[in-house]
Amino acid sequence: QDLKVGARLKRWRQVRRLSLEDLAVKLKITPETLRRLEAGHDHLDSVAMGAATTALGLPLWALASDTPGG
Repeated sequence: QDLKVGARLKRWRQVRRLSLEDLAVKLKITPETLRRLEAGHDHLDSVAMGAATTALGLPLWALASDTPGG
């Protein structure tokens, strides 16, 4: 699951044209931590997922699933 969430996080960051460093600043984490999250090596908890979706202008489900309710 972490791998899928990380891949979605990276994809949406790129779609929003945010650098890894810029999103890390918005999430108040290091770029290395964000790299690990995007690679699926670290777990994105619900608080961090909420912060990430807010920073990316996404609905909450967008990092947990590819479709609403999915």
